[in-house]
Amino acid sequence: MQHAALALLSEAEYLSGETQARVRYEYLAGYVYAMAGASKAHNTIAGNLFAKLRAHLRGTPCRSFIADMKVRVATARSYYYPDVVTTCSERDSAPDAPKDHLTEPALIVEVLSPATETIDRREKLRAYTTLESLREYALIDSRRQQVELYRRLADGGWEQWTWSEGEAMRLDSVGLEWALADLYEDVVF
Repeated sequence: MQHAALALLSEAEYLSGETQARVRYEYLAGYVYAMAGASKAHNTIAGNLFAKLRAHLRGTPCRSFIADMKVRVATARSYYYPDVVTTCSERDSAPDAPKDHLTEPALIVEVLSPATETIDRREKLRAYTTLESLREYALIDSRRQQVELYRRLADGGWEQWTWSEGEAMRLDSVGLEWALADLYEDVVF
């Protein structure tokens, strides 16, 4: 029988390695996981949402990022790459803020794919909802027109909303209501 010790990475080692990595990795309490590639539908949906948010938030203190911006979840000792993330935090925008990750997002969006759906629905939902700054977590289906949204209530609890084809979704965290038909523009199922 062979035995090998598994060395866990510290957060500092992970962050240092990410600056030179050709492949993006998410970090979960010492373990790193390579990010899967995305489909055309996935990229189109994320791009459509980012473009809408970028235009909608122009002139506000909020900033949106797509694909390559990590979110640090301190309570889970994790760093994730959401598909789209928006922060309105002065701390995230401060000159001395980390340049490669956010700590106080208001909105996190994951576009679901067969390879990531379980992680997005379980692990990331559990981790993201521990972020005090987070107001909404959206899961956008890449195989049909459907958006699920988890919204933080005033008492700290969460409510779930679901919108389907022909409806408009509402993102209170950024003051945006938008038809799903526009979110899915140019997506071929």
